Formats: sequence, C-alpha cells, structure tokens
Amino acid sequence: MGALRSPIPTGSGPDRRLGAAAGFVGFLFAMELSSGFLQAWFSPVLSAIGEKYSIGPADLNWVQTSYLLATAVLVPVLAKMGDRYGHKRMLVVATAMVTVGSVVSALAPTYGIFILGRAITGALAAFLPLEFAIVRERAGEQSGKAIGLLVGGLTLGASVGVVLSGILASFLSLTVLLLVPAALMALALVVVIFFVPETTARTTGRLDWAGAILLGSGLASALFAISTGNRFGWSSGPVLGGLLLGGVLLALWVVVERRVASPLVDFGMLSGRAGVGLPILLAALFGAQLFGSQTPIALFVGTDPAAAGFGLGLTSSMIGLVLVFASIAAFAGTFVGPRLGARAGDVTAVIVGAVTATVGYALLTVLHSDTVSVLAWLVVSGLGNGIIIAALPNLVVARAPRDSVGIASGLYNSARTVAGAVAGASFTAVMSGFTATLDSGAVITSEAGYQAVWVICGLLSLAVAGLAVVTRGPAADRGASTAPAAVPTEA
Repeated sequence: MGALRSPIPTGSGPDRRLGAAAGFVGFLFAMELSSGFLQAWFSPVLSAIGEKYSIGPADLNWVQTSYLLATAVLVPVLAKMGDRYGHKRMLVVATAMVTVGSVVSALAPTYGIFILGRAITGALAAFLPLEFAIVRERAGEQSGKAIGLLVGGLTLGASVGVVLSGILASFLSLTVLLLVPAALMALALVVVIFFVPETTARTTGRLDWAGAILLGSGLASALFAISTGNRFGWSSGPVLGGLLLGGVLLALWVVVERRVASPLVDFGMLSGRAGVGLPILLAALFGAQLFGSQTPIALFVGTDPAAAGFGLGLTSSMIGLVLVFASIAAFAGTFVGPRLGARAGDVTAVIVGAVTATVGYALLTVLHSDTVSVLAWLVVSGLGNGIIIAALPNLVVARAPRDSVGIASGLYNSARTVAGAVAGASFTAVMSGFTATLDSGAVITSEAGYQAVWVICGLLSLAVAGLAVVTRGPAADRGASTAPAAVPTEA
C-alpha cells in the first residue's frame, strides 16, 4: 500500500482538495455520460443491425449477451488489477478496450466480428468500480456526493443516448451511427490520461489468476445459460450444462480463494454486519428489480388496449419517452441519495429509496389504466431507484478496505448484472404463465402477468429495505462522505 499522510488539517488544505476533486470528478462525470450513451446506443438500432447482417431476432440476442458474458470475465480482473497496479492505469486500459471494441463493431464486415467488438466493450462495466476507488482516495469528504454524481451521469447518459440514437438513425448510416460512441470513448481516453489522478493504495502479493479465471468463467457460464434459457429451453443441454458448469466453477473458486495467500476476493471483507457482503447482497436484490422490470414495462405500455383490454397502445417513440421520464426521475434521485446519506446515513438513504420504489410498484400494480397514472408511478419508483443507485455503492466503497475498493466495487457491479439477468429470465417465465388469447388468435401475456411482475418488483424493493436495516452496525450507517480523508504522497 502506498505511503499516506495524516488526515487533512483544517484551513486552506480542504479548500484546495475540494477544488481539485471538483475538477477530476467533473471529467469522470463526462466519462460516465459517454458510458451511458454507449450502453443505451444499440437498443433503438437492433433491427438495422439485423438487416445489415441478415440476422434474425434470436441471433440478435447476442448483441447484449456477448456484452454481459464479457463483463462477467473482465470486471473482476480489471477491478482487482486496479487495486494492485493503479486504478487510473486500469481505467486507461478499460477505456482503450472500449474504444477499440466500438470501432470494431462499427466497421465489422461480418456479424461474428461485430459480436467480438461488443464483447471487447464489456470493459465498460469496469469504469465505475475503478472510478469509485479513485474518488474514495482523492475526493475525501466529498466522495459520497461524487459517487452520486457519477452514477447520475451514467443514468443521464443512458436516457439521452437511447433517444438520440433513435433520432440519428433516421439521418445517418448504421456505420456512422455506431462510430459516434466510438468517438466519445476516444475523447474519454484522452480525458482519463491527462486529467484524472492516480491512486496510491495498493494490494500486495501476486495477482490470483486462478481465482480470476474461475470466477469469470463461472459467472460467464451461468450468464450464458440464463440468457439463452428462453431461447433453447430450460431443460435443454446447453442451458443445463451451462448452469452446472457455472456452479462447479464457482464452487472451485471458493475453494481456491480460501487457500491462496493473496486471493482475488478476501472473504474476510465480506463477513459481518460492517462488511461489504450484505451491501453486495442488497445490490443483487436491487439489480433484479431494476433490470428485470424494464422489458415488462415497455411491453405493457406498448400493448394495444383495443385488442387486449389493457395497456396504453403507445408507439415505439412514445415508449422511449415514457422510459426516459422514469430515467430522469432516477437521475434526480442520484442527487437526493448523497444528500440524504450525508444527513442520516447511507443505510437510511437506501431504506428510503427502497420504500419509495415499493410504493411506486404497488400503485402501478393497481392503477395502470391511463398514461398519466403509469407515468406518475414510474416516476415514483424511478426516484426511489435513483436514491438507491447513489447511496448503495457509497456504502460498499465506505466499508471496503482502502486497498480493495476496486474489487469490492467490481463485485457490487457483477452482483447487479447477474441478478438482473436472472430476473429477466425469471420474469419471462412468469409472464409466460399468464396468457390471454386475442380475437385474432394471437397469444399474449395477460394483465395479471404484468401485475405479477410488478408485485415481485415491489417485494424485492421491500426486501432491500428490510435487509438494509440488518446492515446497521457501529458506524456502519455512515457513508463514504463521512470517512476521514488522507492525502496521497504521489500523483
């Protein structure tokens, strides 16, 4: 671990520190805007991608699946390497990978090469864990607000990106359109090289490559099975084999981690009420609710009420607008979360956000017959989710050892991703169990199917609130915003 000075004294020191923090956090915010753009950029142009490569809807699933599988492998490795070799250094590597991957996808002559590019961009998911570690060390008492700002930037970028991509698709060729996020990532690479400071806290010992390979391949195998279960069938060989292989690899990973001298993940930091294990479990429950609910909501508001007797019958552009309103509410929540955390503690902020989201889903379950009502309840749940999005990672960062913030944040991100994939597949199965037959003979998900999903999301949010209460402990309710700051001796 790098040498550290004593906590900052009062006087002009904090003022200089706050000014420096405001500068580099602003650059990281711009990076997260670009990250959000890229993550949302592909959804409106999936049909155009299918037309270019003569690919059907089933194979188009690989646009997202390849990205998810890559994140399972890359995030733990890049996050741990950040703890070992420097978080800025690994952020440069991750940004360069995303830039190259974006260019490869934009210029790909075949669908296979396009998917390869998408897989390379999986390094994008390591941005936040690495940035959290930089903010934890460099922003001091402002780290809580800084973390909220970064996740807010990601949320805002995704909201704007999905709309802008759909608009530009009418004017630009697919190749030029896909080069837009590549250009943004190239600019982000320049920003991180020249304007983002390095951390000094370091883990010691050799990197646990065996643990990294087992964890990454285990998560990737499980995600492959989960992501393709509805396509191949849950009793099919590839799905059952993927689940079995993933379980075996993850079990072996646990065995290896308990025996090596310098494990990829120190299980000691996960245990106890003051450890990061409970916040990571909260992240899994939250990720299941957050990511699992998105597709059902989009499908519901697009259902024609004249034919089905429910739904809003919105066009694709209007569906996007409704989802943007929910995202804007979440963006607002990312400003509320850090301020609430600074006053009442991050655990309290998580509880408030989870209860707010629960109320939103409860109202959506019983009152969803018109656009105004649906939009209002999505704004309520979005606001609650935004508070959690900002407060929960701050809780993880505050509890992690200073030389393990990267891997702790990486586990937080991976938990959300895996849980979101599980929820997406599970909600599809739930919806397939509630069907209705239209006069045309078409079979669709019934109103009860959507209500069942929203009830589950509400219960997941309630579980987040309940489990958050358990995480309270001595000094555990305070976030990173109250942690004493130490000034590194080197840039």
